[in-house]
Amino acid sequence: MPLVYVCIMPHGGEVIADLATKYTVRKFSKTREGMREVARQVARSRPDTVIIASPHNLRLWGRIGIVTAANSTGRLQASPRNPKSVTVKAKCDVELAKQLLERAQRRNLPVVGANYGSSEGTASDLPMDWGTIIPLWFIFKACKRKPRIVIVTPSREIPLKENHALGRVIADVATKNRSKRIVFVASSDQAHAHRKSSSFGFNRAARVYDNIVLDAIKNNDIQSILKIRPSVIDGAKPDSLWQMAILAGIASKIPLRSHVYSYQVPTYYGMICAGFQRGSRDS
Repeated sequence: MPLVYVCIMPHGGEVIADLATKYTVRKFSKTREGMREVARQVARSRPDTVIIASPHNLRLWGRIGIVTAANSTGRLQASPRNPKSVTVKAKCDVELAKQLLERAQRRNLPVVGANYGSSEGTASDLPMDWGTIIPLWFIFKACKRKPRIVIVTPSREIPLKENHALGRVIADVATKNRSKRIVFVASSDQAHAHRKSSSFGFNRAARVYDNIVLDAIKNNDIQSILKIRPSVIDGAKPDSLWQMAILAGIASKIPLRSHVYSYQVPTYYGMICAGFQRGSRDS
């Protein structure tokens, strides 16, 4: 069972207590504990590699990115007025990334490999975005042995089914790769239109969208997110659907049992922490 755990983790910066203000640190407490619990589950699965799908890394128009760099490093500062920051450094699993890239290309998916700096070595170091930093910060704190990573970046310009198909590729490659224990993380904040005061504004679709996602996870029916109406997506303004479509692709090949650890809307966007264990959907 090389694919040992799958999860959804949000990436709002203030979920890390050091990046929150004294006024917001309590607002994110429920999600913070959810993140810790998911990270503990990841650590218990003893991963060699974490594949993480982030919406905030390379934005390749009409292309899914698979990072083939040797390293990834990122620093996240609390705010321009708050000098506190966190830094995450990771070694990338170049071998697994290239396997995913090759298999996806063979299936005619719109994928592209992405490196930064030099072709290999320490200078091959792709900047890490906050959608990658924040889940990995919790995971690396929980793991006794730091896993390598593979960063994938979904595309919003292609049919959702092609992001889903990448998940099927990940499941296939993981199943055939008996030498590594693999975890998949969908780095996902949910609807962003919960508050009128935010730059996204308020839209009733935000609550509708989050409820659909919550029901899909609770009912162990993650495939149902592929049927969310475009009008709901447009109104809710999520950044989660495309990463979760990859997760759904994995779940279409590997039976998973889902569990919601937390959900809250501490500010203007929804945050869900959820885990998916291997096992029969009916068990």
